[in-house]
Amino acid sequence: MYAEVVFFLPFRKAFTYLVPADLEEEIAVGKRVLAPFGPKTLTGYCVSVSGEPAASNIAVEKIKELYEILDPEPLLTSDDLSLYRWMSDYYFAPLGETLKLTVPYGSEIQSKRLVAPDVAYCKTLLEKAKKKASLRSKVLAVLIEKNTVQISVLQKSVKRKNIYSVLRYLQKEGAVSVSEVAGKAKVSVKKERFVQLAISPETVYSMLPEVEKRSPKQVALLLRLLEAEGTALRASVVAKETETPPSVFGSLAKRGIIKLFQKAVDRRRKETFTNDLADYQLTEQQQSVYEEVEKSVIAGEFKPFLLYGVTGSGKTLIYLELAKKVLELGKSVLLLVPEISLTPQITSRFYHRFGDEVIVLHSKISPGERYDAWMKALHGTARIVIGARSALFAPLRNIGLVVIDEEHDASYKQNDTMPRYHARDCAVYKASIAKCPILLGSATPSMESMFNAEQGKYRLLNLPNRVDEAKLPIITMINVVQEKNRKRMLGLFSQTLIEKIRNRLQKKEGVIVLQNRRGFSTSVYCFDCGEVETCENCSVSLVHHINENYLKCHYCGFVKPVPSQCNQCGSFAVKYFGTGTERVEDELAYYLPDAVIKRVDSDSLGKIGSFSRVLSEFRDGAIDILLGTQIVAKGLDFSRVTLVCVVSAETNLWIPDFRADERTFQLLTQVSGRAGRSSVEGEVLIQTQNDQSRVLQKILLNDYMGFYQSELFLRQKHSYPPFSRLCLLEMKDEDPDKVKLAIGELHQAISRHKNYLTITPPSAAVLARINKFYRFQILVKSERAIDPSGSALRRGINEAMQFFHTHSKHRDIQIIADMDPQIVI
Repeated sequence: MYAEVVFFLPFRKAFTYLVPADLEEEIAVGKRVLAPFGPKTLTGYCVSVSGEPAASNIAVEKIKELYEILDPEPLLTSDDLSLYRWMSDYYFAPLGETLKLTVPYGSEIQSKRLVAPDVAYCKTLLEKAKKKASLRSKVLAVLIEKNTVQISVLQKSVKRKNIYSVLRYLQKEGAVSVSEVAGKAKVSVKKERFVQLAISPETVYSMLPEVEKRSPKQVALLLRLLEAEGTALRASVVAKETETPPSVFGSLAKRGIIKLFQKAVDRRRKETFTNDLADYQLTEQQQSVYEEVEKSVIAGEFKPFLLYGVTGSGKTLIYLELAKKVLELGKSVLLLVPEISLTPQITSRFYHRFGDEVIVLHSKISPGERYDAWMKALHGTARIVIGARSALFAPLRNIGLVVIDEEHDASYKQNDTMPRYHARDCAVYKASIAKCPILLGSATPSMESMFNAEQGKYRLLNLPNRVDEAKLPIITMINVVQEKNRKRMLGLFSQTLIEKIRNRLQKKEGVIVLQNRRGFSTSVYCFDCGEVETCENCSVSLVHHINENYLKCHYCGFVKPVPSQCNQCGSFAVKYFGTGTERVEDELAYYLPDAVIKRVDSDSLGKIGSFSRVLSEFRDGAIDILLGTQIVAKGLDFSRVTLVCVVSAETNLWIPDFRADERTFQLLTQVSGRAGRSSVEGEVLIQTQNDQSRVLQKILLNDYMGFYQSELFLRQKHSYPPFSRLCLLEMKDEDPDKVKLAIGELHQAISRHKNYLTITPPSAAVLARINKFYRFQILVKSERAIDPSGSALRRGINEAMQFFHTHSKHRDIQIIADMDPQIVI
């Protein structure tokens, strides 16, 4: 038997292996296997099994054998493989890199290379060495000290990566041997020691007088186990409670009085934020939406629904009721949310309703917690998975419903690594395979989703009113240019804004302030010569962080001290420009000295669970003002919030990207929706340079459909989505001349298809340099009317990339193909 294996590497093909006779009964598609790959041992997925090698040109005697099968049952079904093959094809990603998304971090096994020295000979070579500071001498010194060592550890010890020539010399001399050893998975089932009584309680009671004379510690331990009434307890917990040393456990275990054993334990971090749901009954509008989706849940049919509901209309309650129905039918639920900022509130509601049926997956949980949650989904012990985009790959079986909350959010798109997938679109495909309905919910649906609804591809459902008779907030625009002329500006803020905040705080009400920029100042410049402090690795200005007093690049992480004088001309006239959340926090504290202000952004929320703690304190009134970036705009539902303030409406509006207007409308509408979610009417204040802006006027009127229609007209005029499909081709290299020549060659290759594709000339990206790499881009379009699935677009790009890799002398430069890009900078 032969198995086709795909490794988690950037190869576009599977590799053929012989299945040893003793593994033939175990091998199956969807199981992970351990196999030799060159000098290494790697984990891969078996994607097909047959009696003949898949490729007829392979010499059978050269086919290597599999080492091991790692899973007792397949981790991937045929439906799963269908999804990942589609993703691989659609997003120009090797299947191996796509399948890597399905394995919990740390559970794969790879080989490690060990160096074993002849210590005596190494000492002789080191003594003979003329240069004691040479790389060879350093390697010998480490080997003598540590004996057998991994190559990676050896590299760190000598602080050099390229040590292979030294190792080859030492191997040739017979001073060392290098071998490959299969490593262990970084993450596996966690086990702890448990203790329980091994004899009857009556026997223990009869023994207590005698035991007490000899060892009071043993008595304390036995009494605690008697209280447990036969339940096994964690030995570490019991030892701490009873102040019992390990020797006592060992002594009682030897006498057969107690049992000590290892038991798998669940790693589940409990959120510090809790949000118990009060009793509720669906409104007439909610019930109508529920019944519409319920029909497809019961029928077990694929049907996409777009739920367009204003902020506070109770979309989460519908998700809960539908999840209850799905569980009653013995099926499972996948619920995606855009970011971890939404998970504390929504998961606490699901935990309250469904308990241990719920697991959470996102980037902030530990690898161990992620592994345990993943295994629960695989074995069906938890049937509701909630998480950010990576939760899409949880191994749920028998899915009865998929929900995408805030479906418009750009964070559903993976922008940094292969495959550059959109979780919302992949979820639609996943639901079609699973034959279940998918519900896309948003108060500000994406242009593409609303267009799909208008075209009949999605079924549109509406929730036009808030629940509990709550009203949408009153929105007021504050023109900061006019306020300056009237001398009514206090630093960054209008007097009106400060007075409104002070009034709400006097009433013990909550306030949310949005400024979608981190740091204190967004740039530092010289007043005399105009030189701006920029990143050494990227073509962007450095952001000033006042608390640590450094300048930081938010793209590559480069940090440098704040200069006391200009590096260009030597002037001491160093000025700070732009406004970040740190500066807003600083000025708010000055004008509102009695207010408790908490800043939440990716700089301040480093620790796991910190956001949950902040939300709990804000809900309970311990925090007066919640200040942050777009985190505060997403999903927060607090009845005490009556005022939302936006410091600068133009933050996103001025980005040179065709989606800038849409993102601004969505962000400001979403953050406005945090106010007035109770009987107390809410208010929103938006500071702006131009209150007559088309986008801001639609926000003022809460007119989503008006914005949608006007934006749709512009998109059609310029042939942007949803009227076209886009692919952004990018090349980058540390040599700007080399990458410029390469992108020109790629442009020539793709221009062979210009009769059915629209192709922009190659140009430097808006952010022309990131992390030392110069970036050049080509934007390729195909009209949706003639290429609805994008197959013609993908075919043209694939052919162009193959031609480039075959004919170009610059084929070592990687081509990044981003299908359906969400931002083009």
